[in-house]
Amino acid sequence: MILVLAALVCVVSVPLRGGRLSRLGLIDVRHGWVAIAALALQVLIITVAPGGSELLHAAVYLATYALAGLFLWGNRRLPGARLLAAGAVSNALVIAANGGVMPAAASAQRLAGLRTGSGFQNSAHVAHAHLLWLGDIIPVPGPAPLGNVLSVGDLVIFAGLWVLLHSVCSGRVADPAPA
Repeated sequence: MILVLAALVCVVSVPLRGGRLSRLGLIDVRHGWVAIAALALQVLIITVAPGGSELLHAAVYLATYALAGLFLWGNRRLPGARLLAAGAVSNALVIAANGGVMPAAASAQRLAGLRTGSGFQNSAHVAHAHLLWLGDIIPVPGPAPLGNVLSVGDLVIFAGLWVLLHSVCSGRVADPAPA
């Protein structure tokens, strides 16, 4: 939920800084169905059907990052796309290094008020985690469902979203279409 709220803050900040959200309609987004498929698969394995084979869930989770990579490659000339890609690559790297799960620092989970549930967890405490410093180490305390943990990659993704929204919506980009 906190990720959705952070994205909404990026969007709401546009008109507050004098930008026009209507300019988003000028973006020639390529391969949009790939991004939608990646998001749908993540919602499916994390929220709708978290039970079942953890190996299958981990493989699907990693596949969603590959799909996101294809989407970002197709739209690489958009402002902020490189930041978005850097954040996604950071997250994918640490997830791949930990068997398909984003490792979360136990202390960050505790500070955020998170409890482990059953079934596939996209972010979980991993014994002997690799690259934990790129994992979910930033606690965001709050009542459910606002409490969460974020990674450095997540912050870079939000910076990329900010750049994209403010560049396009401010009119500073003459032609926001990816060439």
